[in-house]
Amino acid sequence: MATFSLDIAEEDVGRVLNAISANYNRPEQIQNPDYPVDSLIEIDENGDLILPVDENGDPIPPKLDNPESKAAFTHRMVRNFLSEHVSAYEIRLARSEALEGLDTDVTLSDSTPAEPT
Repeated sequence: MATFSLDIAEEDVGRVLNAISANYNRPEQIQNPDYPVDSLIEIDENGDLILPVDENGDPIPPKLDNPESKAAFTHRMVRNFLSEHVSAYEIRLARSEALEGLDTDVTLSDSTPAEPT
């Protein structure tokens, strides 16, 4: 397998990761898969949200920090970008080749009898 790589100046790495993450809407936090979505929202006497708790009595937060780093996310977006462009190009090429020389002419005649005069 071939390797395709590019170098980013050390001082620009953060800018690149932040830009790709923002442009592709990478969330800083994600839904907690352990958060019970069917639980009722409870509020305490101070008006604070009462979080559901796990079997140890520890609160289960509704959201977690995104476990996919900005670097991993950027890498995935670049791979998707390349894959989508190859696919779009090859589909366009195959469509063009399939239509090349295709005879789309149709001979039609009007078999409706003429109206009597």
